[in-house]
Amino acid sequence: MKKLLNYASILFIVLTITTFTSCNDDDNNDPIIPVSNTIADFVVANSSNYSSLLAALQQADLVTTLSGTDNFTVFAPDNAAFSKFLSDNGFASLEDVPTDILKQVLLNHVISGVVKSTDLSTGYVSTLSTATPNMENINMFVNTTGGVMLNGISSVTNADNMVDNGVIHLVNEVIALPTVVTFAVADPTFSILVSALTRDDQPDFVSTLSTADGTSPAPFTVFAPTNDAFADLLTELDAMSLDDVGTATLTATLNHHVVAGANVVASSLTDNMMVTTLGGDITANVTGGATLTDANNRVSNIIVTDVQASNGIIHVIDKVVLPPL
Repeated sequence: MKKLLNYASILFIVLTITTFTSCNDDDNNDPIIPVSNTIADFVVANSSNYSSLLAALQQADLVTTLSGTDNFTVFAPDNAAFSKFLSDNGFASLEDVPTDILKQVLLNHVISGVVKSTDLSTGYVSTLSTATPNMENINMFVNTTGGVMLNGISSVTNADNMVDNGVIHLVNEVIALPTVVTFAVADPTFSILVSALTRDDQPDFVSTLSTADGTSPAPFTVFAPTNDAFADLLTELDAMSLDDVGTATLTATLNHHVVAGANVVASSLTDNMMVTTLGGDITANVTGGATLTDANNRVSNIIVTDVQASNGIIHVIDKVVLPPL
């Protein structure tokens, strides 16, 4: 009760000061910039729209962190976003969310340092969440095509709210902890891969690859071919489209891109290392650049490494791995 009263007092003081220093009227929806101007102060001052975020930060014991001198970039979900998050995940209230999970979800909205909207570009960034199989930082996929979209689900609605210890971008969805499927769907580089994984005649790859870490067969290491890699494969197979690839061949091919039960980071790959996928063995090499060699002696270059999700890791490759032909 004392803690709640303290925060109520802070809110009263901040709002009182703001009343005498701001010319905002009641119809202005722009966020309030408090006189004491840390990230935590900003959330308190705008608690009419961000009371759920404030309560979540209190529950996860992150208020002090965001009130300090270290600089952060925060993607801040509003009350409507939290209501949807609770409903989608079967929670009746914020208090029902386990504190350790809530803390990691909140940290998934925070990037170290000051990253303005003009500094963002399409690609992957690291958040402060460490809810991963190896306790490394989770990645976030940022898509700046036509605005700023995070992990394919959350849009920035109001950018570049500058505070003393960083910057706040307001968003319209809570950014849940991503799985390897999250990145495959969010990143347009993998649209053909997603089409292959979700083809009607294929096993339920999406459900399998969405398995939470700690539950078999997670975690996963996924070698993800780009759209260009699939286009090259169709040419190689003399196929007009993905639909021309037979069911058994496509299943075997996709299985050759997934390792179950292991979160294999790029630094653990070595020359002539046998990698056992769901479909069979392939060979990794690192001299001259990381590569994979399939049973047909076809070589795939690993062009992006260590995209870390909550239930596994993705390495991007430029050639589709094939089963024995």
